[in-house]
Amino acid sequence: MADNKIIAERFRQYSNDILNFLIYYTGRIDVEGLVQEVFIRALRRINTFHELSNSKTWLFSIARNIAIDEMRKQKKEKDKQQQLLHFQGQSYSNSPEDIYRLNETNKEIYQTIQLLKQNYRDVLILKGIKELSVKEMAEILDWRENKVKVTYNRALKALEKRIF
Repeated sequence: MADNKIIAERFRQYSNDILNFLIYYTGRIDVEGLVQEVFIRALRRINTFHELSNSKTWLFSIARNIAIDEMRKQKKEKDKQQQLLHFQGQSYSNSPEDIYRLNETNKEIYQTIQLLKQNYRDVLILKGIKELSVKEMAEILDWRENKVKVTYNRALKALEKRIF
């Protein structure tokens, strides 16, 4: 029962941060179900949390993994739809869900970030949007801090090349 209270408290503390992270990470605004899945998975795995990291970074790691799984599912479904439409001889319009409540500049940056490779997207979202520290990012990504710094700098350069 104490585990339920711990997760409930973490939900109150971090659910909005997790929600925003998942919106940026997946490019969708309907991520409430994913947020719930983060905390359900955390509750199921609370006994594996040995406080080697803080609970915030642990929850962000879970959220990242859930987002990756969800994006894989979406890609498989999209590929199936494309194959079906191609098979039927219809044209397919690649129209992603509109990004809600973002101004035009943020939309362009978001869309450009989505074109970058996964590692670059991860560090740009965690550092640039969620403003996590290098240490927190290293824990979430299970990388050394130096790799986080190098990847972040490379990601910024790649983003600048695509924008300008």
